[in-house]
Amino acid sequence: MSQVRTIILGASHWHVPLCAQAIAEEHEVMGVGDDDVTRVQVTDLAKVWEAPVEGDWRKLVDLPDIGLAYVFGPHEGMAEKCLALIERGIPFVVEKPLGTSLSELSTVRQAAEAAGVPATVPLVQRGGPTDQWLAKAGRPTYQRASFIAGPPSRYLDNANPWMLDPAKAGGGCLANLAPHFVDLFLRGTGESEVQVQSRLSSVLHNQGIEDHASLILTTPEGREAIVEVGYAFPSSPLKRYCSFTSVGEAGFATVDSDGTATFTSTTGATEVDKLNVDSDPLYDPFVRSVARTLEDGFRGLTTLAQLEDVMRPIWRAYDDQHGGRKNV
Repeated sequence: MSQVRTIILGASHWHVPLCAQAIAEEHEVMGVGDDDVTRVQVTDLAKVWEAPVEGDWRKLVDLPDIGLAYVFGPHEGMAEKCLALIERGIPFVVEKPLGTSLSELSTVRQAAEAAGVPATVPLVQRGGPTDQWLAKAGRPTYQRASFIAGPPSRYLDNANPWMLDPAKAGGGCLANLAPHFVDLFLRGTGESEVQVQSRLSSVLHNQGIEDHASLILTTPEGREAIVEVGYAFPSSPLKRYCSFTSVGEAGFATVDSDGTATFTSTTGATEVDKLNVDSDPLYDPFVRSVARTLEDGFRGLTTLAQLEDVMRPIWRAYDDQHGGRKNV
C-alpha cells in the first residue's frame, strides 16, 4: 500500500519527536510547518522526514493531494487550522485540547461531522498499560489519578514558551494533562456527562497558568473520580510522579509511580506486576494505529465527540475558578 501524503502543522511541539520515526515509516511527509521555522530546522525532524519546512501553514494545507494532517502547536489557532483542513476534506489528527474553549472544539466537531471528515486525538493512555491494569477492577465505582509532571520552565527549555501564556495555551496543567485521566474515567464508566468540583492553584511557580489542579468528577449514579495534575515535580530524569487506583465490582487495582501494580480481587487474592508508566512510548503505536485505520475513518480511535465530553468538565472547572478562562 502506498503511503498517504501527509503534512505536519506546529512541528516544534514537544510530542512531535515522540511520533517522528513512526510518522516517517507510516506516511509520506510532504511539508512541515511551524510559526518559527528555525525551531524545526535545528532539530532532526526535517531530515527524518526529508520534507521542506514552511512558516505559513496555509501553504501546506493547499498542497495537492494531501490525505492526512497532524495538527500540533499552540492551542490558540488550532481550531482555525482544523476548519481549513475540513474545508479541503483532509482527515486529521489533532492534539488535545483543540483550542482554548469548549466552543472552539464544538465548532470543529460539528463541522467535521457535517463534512464527513475523519479526525482523531492522541489520548494515548487509552489501552495503555495503566488503563489495562485498572480495568481489572471492572467498571469504576471510585477512581483516582495523580499525574504530576515537571515544572513549567521545561516548556521554555523545549521551545514551547507559549505553554506559559494562558491566552495561547488556554490554561495550564489542567487543560494539558487532565484530559487523559478524565477520559479513562468516562470510558471506564461508560458515561459522557459528569458533575465537576475543582480547585486550581499557581502558588508554587507564580505563573499566569495554574501549576496544580484537582477535580472531583461525579456521574449521575454517584460514581466518582479524583483527578490531580500538576507542574510540580522538580526537573529530574524521573520526569514525573504518578499513581492510580480504581475500585469496581471485581476488586481494587493500583499502579504506583515506579510501575508497581497490584490487583486485589473481591475474594482477597492479590496479584502483583511491574508496568511501564512512562507515557512517552505510547505515541509511536498511536501513529501506527492512525495509519492502520485511516481508510476506516479512524475506527476505534478517539473521536472529536469523545474529546468534547472530556473537555466539557475541564473548561467548566476553569469557569468555576477565579481567574479561569471563560468558556465563550
